[in-house]
Amino acid sequence: MKKLNDTLLGITVAIIDFIYRGLPIQRFWVLETIARAPYFAFLSVLHLRESLGLRTEAHYFLMKEHFAQTINETEHLIEMESRGGSDRWFDRFFAYHLVLVYYWILVVYYAVAPVSAYHLNAGIEYHATETYLNYLWDHQEDTKIAEIAVDEMNHYIELNRAMAMI
Repeated sequence: MKKLNDTLLGITVAIIDFIYRGLPIQRFWVLETIARAPYFAFLSVLHLRESLGLRTEAHYFLMKEHFAQTINETEHLIEMESRGGSDRWFDRFFAYHLVLVYYWILVVYYAVAPVSAYHLNAGIEYHATETYLNYLWDHQEDTKIAEIAVDEMNHYIELNRAMAMI
């Protein structure tokens, strides 16, 4: 499954790289729109499992962590909106359709193979970190993007920690 994740991530990144070459803020907005989906999906599945009496020892930690990450990704999204990241109709159309598909794929994926779902999301968080860091090479004065890059790396670390708990 990890090879499939890496392949799908590689293809998606290549498409986003092509579409958003030279448009970093729009790219960030699209990435942040997509970045919230896994946490919503994971919370949906955790809620379903809890409702069915299938709570695990890690359940509370995972719910708390994913809710916090959802809030954090939403803060990033709001920052990118304030910079005009969602001004173009194409960006909104692309992100909203991609996130809809991605959310439902992850709901099923997390329900069936949670470690693989975390692996895919960790790859996305790693890519987001790289994207922000690349932007910072030319915009070192942008302290807000630097904060977001640190958050993304922390999400990557937390996802790997969560993977180990499953």
